This record gives sequence, C-alpha cells and structure tokens, in this order.
Amino acid sequence: MKKFALMLLLMLLFVVVLPGHGQAAAGQNKILLDGQELTAGQGVPVENVNNSIMVPLRMIAENLGYKVDWNQTSKTVTIEQQGKTMQLIVNQTAASVDGKTVILNTAPLLRNNTTLVPIRFIGEQFGLTVKWDNTKKIVELITPQVPDPNIDTGEGNGGGGGVVVPPGEPASNLSMINGISFNENRLSIALEGNVQPSVSKMSGPDRIVIDLPNATFSDVFGSGQALDPNLNGKLEITDYPDVSGVRYSLYSTDPYTVRFVIDLNTAKNYSVDVSGDSSKLIVVDLNAQSTVDTSTQPGNSGRKLVVLDAGHGAKDSGAVGVTGKYEKNFNLAVILKAAELLKQENKIDVVLTRSDDTFLELKDRAAMANNLKADLFISVHANSSGSSAASGTETYYQREASKALANVMHKYLVEATGLSNRGVRYGNFHVIRETKMPAVLLEVGYLSNRKDEALLFTEALQNSVAASMVSGIKEYLGIQ
Repeated sequence: MKKFALMLLLMLLFVVVLPGHGQAAAGQNKILLDGQELTAGQGVPVENVNNSIMVPLRMIAENLGYKVDWNQTSKTVTIEQQGKTMQLIVNQTAASVDGKTVILNTAPLLRNNTTLVPIRFIGEQFGLTVKWDNTKKIVELITPQVPDPNIDTGEGNGGGGGVVVPPGEPASNLSMINGISFNENRLSIALEGNVQPSVSKMSGPDRIVIDLPNATFSDVFGSGQALDPNLNGKLEITDYPDVSGVRYSLYSTDPYTVRFVIDLNTAKNYSVDVSGDSSKLIVVDLNAQSTVDTSTQPGNSGRKLVVLDAGHGAKDSGAVGVTGKYEKNFNLAVILKAAELLKQENKIDVVLTRSDDTFLELKDRAAMANNLKADLFISVHANSSGSSAASGTETYYQREASKALANVMHKYLVEATGLSNRGVRYGNFHVIRETKMPAVLLEVGYLSNRKDEALLFTEALQNSVAASMVSGIKEYLGIQ
C-alpha cells in the first residue's frame, strides 16, 4: 500500500512540474516582431524542425500583413507582399520566388490541419532581418526602416542604419536558364530569353567563367539539377581529364547574373557558339585550338551532326517496369553507348540532349537540335501498356520528311532486339514534331512486359541496340 501511494505521489508531481511535456520543446519558442511578441495564429505551437523555426501560416498573414492563399488540393501556399510572390508546397523543399527555384532546408508541413512554414526563409525573402537566440529560444524579426522621402539620403550623411532591400527585377524581364549538360568537352546551356554570355579565361586556378546577365534559374532547372538554399550547385564531371567540375550560381541579384565556372585541371582554350532566337543554346567548346576557333563546333568541317535524345530524366522517370525499373535509366544507358560508337566515326559529330540524370523540357530538346542545325534527331524510349502481354519494337515519325529515316532505323532496331516487329508508325510526339530535321522516336520494348523488361536491362541488348542505331544512321546518311 505504501509503495502504491509513493508511485501515485510521483505521478502527480510529474504532471504538476511537467505539464504538456510532449509539446514543451515546441511551445517554448517565441517570436518577436520589432520587440513585440506575436500571439495571433498560435493555435498550433511554433516548432524547431531540423534547426528551422516553423510557424503557423496564419501568424504570417495576421501579424505581418502579407497576402496568403492556400490551395487545399495541391497543398500550395502562395504569399505576396510588395510585388514579390512566393510559392511553397507542403512536404516539398523546392519553393518558387518570383519564378526562380529556391531549395529550402526544411519543407512546409501540416500539424492538426494547420500549415507550418519556415519563418527565416520567408522573412529574409521579404526583407526582414531574422535573428535566433538559441538559449532563450526566441526568434526576433526586425522590419526594414524605409527612409523618409523628404530627407536627403545622400552617401555623405552616414545613413540611418535601417535595412533597405533594393527592388528586384521583374521576373518577366529576365532570361530563364532551363538546363545544362556536359558532353564531348562541351558545356551546353539551354535557356529562354535574349542574353549574350560574357566568357573569360582565368588562372590560379585555371578556369573558364561564363556570366549570363539579366538571367536567373527557372523552375525547370531546379527540378533537374541540384541547387542549395543559396542557389549554388555543381555538375560532377568524371570522364574528361581536362575538367574537374562545373559550378553554377545566381551570382548577383543587383543586377541579376547567373555564373557558370568550368574548373580546369590544365589551361584550355575555348570557343563559344550562341544559337536560337527565344530558345537559345550556348555551347562553350573546350576542343578549340584558340579562343577564336569555331571549327570544333559540332557539325562544322563537313561533318554530319546527330543529336541523340535520352527520353525523360531526373524527376520524370518515364515508364516504370513490372519490377520497378525506370525507363529514364534504360534510355540514357543506350544513348551513352551509341554516342561512344559514333565518336569513332570521323564523318559524324554527336551531341546529347542529356548525358546524365537531368530533366529537360521537350521544347528544349527540340530547340537544341534546331539551334545546332543538326542533320538527324533520334530519341530513345521504352514503352508501356495496360496489358502485360504487349511486347515488341516500334519506331515513330511525325513528318513525311522523317519517314525514310524511320524505315531505316526500324530495320536495324528490330534485328537488334529480336522482339516482335510492331512496325513503323505515325506519332504526334513533340520532339519529332517540332524538330526541323529528320527525326524519329524509338520504342525499343515494353517495360510493362516482364520478359521485355528483363531483356532491356541487359548489357548485351543495350549494346546491340546502340550498334543498330549507328548502322541505321550511317546507312541513311550514306556514310561507309
């Protein structure tokens, strides 16, 4: 009996001393706006998630005066203030600020039907100074002081100590960087807009710097390439001894400038080619003998230029096989093998729309081939069907000028796969419709068929398909 009484007393003391223990870590955090504690909207406590202070969305709207919209279907938060628009999605770290992608340290989340958002990110994007006292668990927000327009604010008076955020350029006036790839010692940059690159060679260490003025990263770029919270990233380069990597960043916002840096192991010359109108392709070629040499640009010196397109990529997996294999990986494997074989042909140049797990819009794939004035465009895919019995190889064309190429490519492809011949077909696919040269789309086999899938992911089949592509290209171009 005494033991029971002692246990009961301890339990009572635990409840009195530690009320609401499960929420203690979250509830202790406070937010001060210009010295005043914010309370509105705190039906859900403030939380510290992975060192990011997460606050209820209602608090943002009611205390900071921002316009906030919530889309229940897409779980998207839209916040507007003084011409700046921000979009965040629950459980996704990719956010959008005035049309450019930013990667959050911590994604927005839901708690008891209340959306929690990262206050530091939102505050700093809208010009607030954000401070965190880890000892007292207090977030301090300080609004910028806007100078009185009637007071002289010339540089000679020392200023008033306030934080004034320069207005950003409207996103509609900026060129949008959609994607990059590195292949054949060439850096290709796909973008929308009117921009002329500024390219320079630097030493100590050796590198080539490409600045794109009045430009920023598009949402497409952020979904295909890595971008950290400060809009910096790197493209790993492993197969080219001249280059150790390619770095990129939003180098400046006043004015907006995107910078690419090709880090070199030894000093290299380069040439630059810019093609296209609204959809541009910038190619920085490290094969040049001098910085004025243009003979190394793909398709020059009488060589035929073939653009190979590995369908899908990055967030777009394409078809998913019966055992979970991704179409995008098959497509890339075949394209890389075909490219290696084409490099051995001295009368053919080859350019890849992607050489790694990168996402490119369909229009950018077609624009790349058009801007380079390619002779042929070939896109590789694997098929899928609602019926697991569907099997075989198909080749698609969209324009009559492409039908002859489709017939030649299909002849070799069927022989290489050994699968049933499903014929040459008309298909209204974007990449073979919008390209200006003969273009075909190869559907090698069906990932929804267990036997096809197993075959497609063998080295032997991929090598055979790659060789068949080269044979078809050479026959069509009349190259011995």
